[in-house]
Amino acid sequence: MELRTDSALTAEQRAIRDVVHEFALEELRPAAQEADAEESFPEDAWDRLAELDITGLTVPEEYGGFDADSGTYAVVNEAVAYGHLAVATALSVHCLATSCIAEFGSDEVKDEWLPEMVDGRPVGAFCLSEPGAGSNPAQMTTTAEKTEDGYRLSGEKQWITNGQRAGVYIVFAKTAPEDRGSITQFLVPADYDGVEVGKKEHKLGLRASDTTGMTFDGVEIPEKYRLTPEGEGLSAAFRILTGGRLGIASQALGVAQAALDEAVDYAGNREQFGKPIGEIQTIRHKIADMATQVQASRLLCREAARMADNGEDPRTIASMAKYFASEAAMDVTNEAVQIHGGYGYMSEFDVERFYRDAKITTIYEGTSEIQKTIIARDLLD
Repeated sequence: MELRTDSALTAEQRAIRDVVHEFALEELRPAAQEADAEESFPEDAWDRLAELDITGLTVPEEYGGFDADSGTYAVVNEAVAYGHLAVATALSVHCLATSCIAEFGSDEVKDEWLPEMVDGRPVGAFCLSEPGAGSNPAQMTTTAEKTEDGYRLSGEKQWITNGQRAGVYIVFAKTAPEDRGSITQFLVPADYDGVEVGKKEHKLGLRASDTTGMTFDGVEIPEKYRLTPEGEGLSAAFRILTGGRLGIASQALGVAQAALDEAVDYAGNREQFGKPIGEIQTIRHKIADMATQVQASRLLCREAARMADNGEDPRTIASMAKYFASEAAMDVTNEAVQIHGGYGYMSEFDVERFYRDAKITTIYEGTSEIQKTIIARDLLD
């Protein structure tokens, strides 16, 4: 793809985008099909992201990180997803973990964890959802019982990205089991007694990303690893997830752009009835619709990033971006498969994987229905 001029970006953001985009095309995309088929995360790609300083994207400079603004965070997520969404998802969850430590951890905790996480190891994971508490985290049953030296953590979490790979987990638990207002955020090292990784889930898409359940069986947590005051964990999570939703919107945009580019290339080269199918009006209209959805998604992502970087409240626009871009990714990848015809249904063609992968962007970090609820609440309430 020839990168489009993007006037909303600074020269530095464009330069970073171009470097990561080249990496995505040259190193992520060629290995994506095999990683997807084997359901195995490409660890060498992760190490290369660390070499590019991307695994420290949201970490302050004083700890060796990139300290990226929202615009840079968005374009990096878009570029990585253009190559392989599973890698982009692992990166965004790692960034959620580093963001929690950077924002809520003590100086001691930040010194202990952030410099190594900047280098990509340990990998971070974010444990909020539970088997009975997905879109409504206030229903969680994981508890953190106060002890003489800290807390005793018990409960189960579900759909944890980086579950097998992680060396540190950000875990949300209630300090008072019946009090939905007692949710608190904790840091839990993976090697603590009682931390158990569940089975790896087999998924429709995003197959190279390890997704597991987690069990915390009476894990003893020192006081210093309580990241937020008791009862302030959920509000903290929502603040971090606003940035996360911009990341997912940008990932959806990256997948949609990749599918559009594949469709344009195929339509220009595939011949039927004695001419390229790109000369058939039906195909041309499909591509026009796809391109419009991609560009509209991009503009929403850029506006959400601009608001965040200017100190404005980006929550509603971030939800609009996440909702629109993820649904657009589903539409665009579906049409890319249709333009490829029978070939689009074959795993040898990237659009087949794009189509399967795109669906998750409408679900994780807040479903499309939750995003619409947030948007409507802002307008009506």
